[in-house]
Amino acid sequence: MATFPLSVLGFGDNVVDKYEHIKTMYPGGNAVNFAVFAKKLGVERSAYMGIFGSDAEAEHVIASLEDEGIELLRCQQVLGVNGAARVTVDETGDRIFLGSNEGGIRGDMRYVIDRFAAEYVCGFDLVHSGNYCFTERELPKIKAAGVPISFDFSDDSTDEHFEQIAPFVTYAFMSMGDASLEDIKSKLEWVKALGPQIVCASRGSKGSVAYDGENFYEQGIKPVAPEDLKDAMAAGDSLLTAFLVTYLSKQKAGDGGADAIRESLDFAADFAAETCKVEGSWGHPLAYEN
Repeated sequence: MATFPLSVLGFGDNVVDKYEHIKTMYPGGNAVNFAVFAKKLGVERSAYMGIFGSDAEAEHVIASLEDEGIELLRCQQVLGVNGAARVTVDETGDRIFLGSNEGGIRGDMRYVIDRFAAEYVCGFDLVHSGNYCFTERELPKIKAAGVPISFDFSDDSTDEHFEQIAPFVTYAFMSMGDASLEDIKSKLEWVKALGPQIVCASRGSKGSVAYDGENFYEQGIKPVAPEDLKDAMAAGDSLLTAFLVTYLSKQKAGDGGADAIRESLDFAADFAAETCKVEGSWGHPLAYEN
């Protein structure tokens, strides 16, 4: 029996993260990570919808997702290179980006939700996407279908981008690691006024802050012993996934109040800490030569 009675869909990016210091690549991407983490948490159904390239990197991501039990029924595979990022990790486990190919073939074309894909999307309790997914044009279709949307605005969204996208979003996430608590609360209030039900900012080692229009909810991180720390690559993705899965399950059971938000944030912090004990976003290493 599933831990969480939910069906969720990650829509958008898939990449390989190439760790240049060890010549090893791992599957990742915000939308893919969401789908995998949701599956690991025990949702009834977890799917990914997006565009793969035709190279060895794409095949590694596909095989890894299949191994994790992720539904890929509405994915597309086209001739071209898959999305790839070059990264390394410092002594604290934090990632250092060295560059990327801007999504590869996925950056040159867009996934269009046609009538058949729209019918498919309607079968989910939540669709998650983000800044690097190239899915912004399709969000109005998902909202019109009545499916809640979560969106990761990351740390580089302009005010204009928030104004364009947030009205279609139910749950908005962003990264504000270096900002003061006062600035974070001000930003959350502003984004909340654009339409989302709940907005949340991750603060790196300082934890996270959520806002529902009435209360602010501060959550600290759960410490990871230095000897257990492997990689903080997907800590933010695991945090938002665990929060969403937990909160939506509580909401589905009729408990969507302040206590549900607090409990979901606490659970999410625990799950994010466990994620930092895994190399790559969620494992599946593969050596490469160039």
